[in-house]
Amino acid sequence: MELYEKKLSSKQIFDGKIVKLFVDTVELPNGQEATREIVRHPGAVCVIPITEDGSVIMVKQFRYPFGEVLLEIPAGKLEPGEDPLEAVKRELEEESGAVAGKITHLGEIYTTVAIFDEKIQLYIATDLTFINSHPDEDEFLEVTKIPLKTLVKMVMDGEIKDSKTQIAILKAEKYFFGE
Repeated sequence: MELYEKKLSSKQIFDGKIVKLFVDTVELPNGQEATREIVRHPGAVCVIPITEDGSVIMVKQFRYPFGEVLLEIPAGKLEPGEDPLEAVKRELEEESGAVAGKITHLGEIYTTVAIFDEKIQLYIATDLTFINSHPDEDEFLEVTKIPLKTLVKMVMDGEIKDSKTQIAILKAEKYFFGE
């Protein structure tokens, strides 16, 4: 069975600072028509900064949609035309005050596949040196350092709710410790 849908029309209904919302009409594999609402996002990067002692530089940040302070790895959206590697360096320094001697790409994730086209590039940063952090003007963060093994347990116990952070922590554990 053919699974692809063919776009017949697209209408932008919202143009925000970060996202754009489209309503598309598609032809389904069976020939019927359906409507798809798509949130277009410029993409993002996230980085799991690992210190020499096996700890991770984490940030706590209030997330308005959930009304909670969440524990996350440094991350941020891509600027138009920005190279993801440069964005990782920028976000790492801005949020944690760290500069990496080595950055390794861990792949990409699709965050909310039913309605968002956002892709997040995941990285590990090692050989860290520290300068002063300088978050964006509207960004309020608390930086903390937690052992990677503790973070894995926190993910498995449901204490870390952010999906990019969960995935990056589990990938980093596999990267450093194998099975």
